Amino acid sequence: MLRGSDRRSVHTVKHRIRYDIVCDVRVVLDTDVVVAAMRSPAGASAAILRCMREGAATLVLSVPLAMEYEAVCKQAEQRLAAGLSERQVDAFVTAVIAMAEPVRSHFLWRPQLRDPGDEMVLEAAVNGRADALVTFNARDYADVPARFGVELLLPREAIGRMRT
Repeated sequence: MLRGSDRRSVHTVKHRIRYDIVCDVRVVLDTDVVVAAMRSPAGASAAILRCMREGAATLVLSVPLAMEYEAVCKQAEQRLAAGLSERQVDAFVTAVIAMAEPVRSHFLWRPQLRDPGDEMVLEAAVNGRADALVTFNARDYADVPARFGVELLLPREAIGRMRT
């Protein structure tokens, strides 16, 4: 049986281990989160990118997903809503892609989701051994990421964990 002081040392060790895991989290961002970060620099999505830049998490990214980030962010509607020039959007997308760890898709897991457009996001998460997939579109993913050991988070939930 553990005495009082022994219990505290076990609790401290558990807390330190949790902290290390939180700081080493591997994350895939759905395109909607990247667009939200570009459009709202003060929001949770932009805060996630800042945390990643500071090393609080690792962005994992496949080539198809990077291309989708670029295509969607460069749409006139998104660029104008963000108040950015084409050059500024290029710089933003380049910075996001540059801080990512590339993921090779060894396996295609399709079809798993009801929206075929989300399949590449799930595949990046599974093939990149991500701990979490961050999206505003949790309903379309349902419980599928959990089947692969990937936690589904909203941006506000993800940033709360990164700041812990």
